[in-house]
Amino acid sequence: MKRPTGTPKRTGRSPVAEKRKQSKPAETAKGSGVKRHKTRKQRRGNVVVRAIVGTVSLVWRVIWGSVWRLGMVFALILGAASAYYYSGLPEPEDLFDARARGSVTMLDRDGRVFAWRGETFGTVTSDKIAPVLREAVIATEDRRFYRHFGVSPRGIAGAIKINLAEGRGPLEGNGGSTITQQVAKLLCLGDTFDPIRWKNEAEFEADCRVGSIWRKVKEVPFAFALEAKYSKDDILNIYMNRSYLGAGARGFEAASQRYFNKPATDVRPAEAAMLAGLLKAPSYFAPTANLQRSQDRANVILGLMHEQDYLSDQEFESAKASPAVLSQAASARAGGYFADWVMESGPGFLTSETTEDVTIKTTFDQRIQRAAERAMKNIFDEKVKEGSEAQAAVVVMSADGAVRAMIGGRDTTVNGAFNRAVQAKRQTGSSFKPFVYAAALEAGYQPNDIVQDGPLTIRIPGSQSWSPQNYTRRFYGPVTLTDALKRSLNTATIRLQEAVGRDAVRNVAHDFGIVSNLTTSPSLGLGASEATLLELTGAYAGIRNGGTSVAPYGLIELNIRGDDQPLMGQLGGLGERVISQRAAGQLIYMMQQVISSGTGGRAKLGDRPAAGKTGTTSSYRDAWFVGFTEQYVVGVWMGYDDNTPLTGVTGGGLPAEIWQAVMTEIHEGLPILPLSTVSPDGSGIIMSSGDGTPQVVTSGSADDPLAAALAGVMNGVQNQQRGQQQGGRVITAPTEIQGGAPQTPGNSNSASSDDALSRALNGILGGN
Repeated sequence: MKRPTGTPKRTGRSPVAEKRKQSKPAETAKGSGVKRHKTRKQRRGNVVVRAIVGTVSLVWRVIWGSVWRLGMVFALILGAASAYYYSGLPEPEDLFDARARGSVTMLDRDGRVFAWRGETFGTVTSDKIAPVLREAVIATEDRRFYRHFGVSPRGIAGAIKINLAEGRGPLEGNGGSTITQQVAKLLCLGDTFDPIRWKNEAEFEADCRVGSIWRKVKEVPFAFALEAKYSKDDILNIYMNRSYLGAGARGFEAASQRYFNKPATDVRPAEAAMLAGLLKAPSYFAPTANLQRSQDRANVILGLMHEQDYLSDQEFESAKASPAVLSQAASARAGGYFADWVMESGPGFLTSETTEDVTIKTTFDQRIQRAAERAMKNIFDEKVKEGSEAQAAVVVMSADGAVRAMIGGRDTTVNGAFNRAVQAKRQTGSSFKPFVYAAALEAGYQPNDIVQDGPLTIRIPGSQSWSPQNYTRRFYGPVTLTDALKRSLNTATIRLQEAVGRDAVRNVAHDFGIVSNLTTSPSLGLGASEATLLELTGAYAGIRNGGTSVAPYGLIELNIRGDDQPLMGQLGGLGERVISQRAAGQLIYMMQQVISSGTGGRAKLGDRPAAGKTGTTSSYRDAWFVGFTEQYVVGVWMGYDDNTPLTGVTGGGLPAEIWQAVMTEIHEGLPILPLSTVSPDGSGIIMSSGDGTPQVVTSGSADDPLAAALAGVMNGVQNQQRGQQQGGRVITAPTEIQGGAPQTPGNSNSASSDDALSRALNGILGGN
């Protein structure tokens, strides 16, 4: 068979090619199959990894998406909150004064500051403050103050770490707050006191200081608003003006004046450190509470200042070697009881509740106060057993009622404590007796008149009969009024009272200033009624100044800060005449005998004339001595707060000794002046002149007919029954008196001395 020749016509694919083509794809397929098989094996080997990676990636994308979205929302909320707070912030100067009420600054009689009440305040700005004080505050409270934007995460983290390390909660103790955050807290996050929501300002401020997480969160936008609104100096000024620094001082200017009696521009490094140290715990570290503790705290602050290069080595050592000390006024803390009394005696809207800053000029004398405190302390240290809880009170005043010193208890350094001189009403005992004798002398009786000291029983309707006894349990028979008073005889005094009339005695005591309720019972004359030491001392001042009543006072002038004219003047002083000058002079003479030869012998002041009266209640729960010299009137009370009877103490004992010690101290360097007295025979009124020389105003010389007639009338020689031995008329009164009997004078045949004198003058002039 003949092979075909020529090129064959390819009408299709070559079988070989087809086969080859078929084989290639097969190989390819085979190869692909191998490859695909290998790929599937690789994918099967990374499924777990891919799943983990995919899951993590998904979670991360979710978290990141949530975080930046939440962050954006938080930033928007923070910005909105900051903008809200920003819009409500006033000018920085309007935020300096944080007080809702004003302060009261008290000046003594010489114009020196001695006490403060309320929260004192003084504006301080960056140009009115010592740089060292500003540096002390920054070093203590916020060393990165000028480098943050209101919040310091680093400071907060450090505070949390310290709190946890010391076993406290993360937000307990150190807060890590910046000065800006502390300002936010001081501003109560913009809230103001609402009297409907809060009981008082103290409760409102306490809520502002709560360190809860929510409040910490709210502090952040407020702090950002403060940083955006004010400069750093403005924020620091607000902080240094609003911070409370103890002892009623609000702000560094007030604290500097309170503790060092100097402006904040003049403080030394040691003083600046002490002030800055108060920020942590004002009451605890206050130098008036414990100076050593405050100085120790200041040394810590000095160390911080040195560490942060605010103080050189030399300045640091110098400040530690010369620690800050209190000014004389702050150190003395004299007059706390007196200041409290002035605050209570004045109108509340100008004192305790004032919304203005008030200055009060007072009658207070710091020298006398310190002398009185020293004298009382010495007596208690020397004469009272250790651990005794017996209390004492002292009032010193001038004859016109101006109170110069006041001690309301043995602890003389407290403020706001119970003041036994003005708040404690106690039975007056025999210290009330001078008012019985004042009523008798005003009714015409004389110091040499005779009264019986003997058994006496008074029947009181509806009650048991009352029979007074003398302290000695003895009776002395006929005695003069002078002798009865100086021996403090009870039965003689009650006989005289019943002869004069209880109503007359009550009226005299009340008019002299015993404003407490006085009993109508026969025991009135023995001091069964209660009175305060201030009342009793003021009543004795009325006797001292010649029979004219006084109202004790401490306030001389009250001014609102910035006003030229005083808003209020003196509260108290001389009042109405109660008894005649002659009766007062005779009573003073009789009260002199109490000290010179009577129950008040321990109160003697040497050559200095003095008059007074002891007082002891029947139950020995109260012991008194009240008396006076020409210069001062002093009252002393001693007893227990719980009315426990005193052991072995009478008015003529420790109270008289305290009185004598106080009088000796406060009269140091003063001239010896005689008291204004009338001699017991009525022959002359002895007055003290300015130079201390006695001046006889009326004379009883027999060579002067007018004077002799006057003396005769004053002696009551006409138609009077005189005692055989004593030379005076006898005062008679029933030995038994019905309690409801009319209060009329007894049988003495004497008219009022003033009336008798008038009749004598008319008769003499008519005869001429």
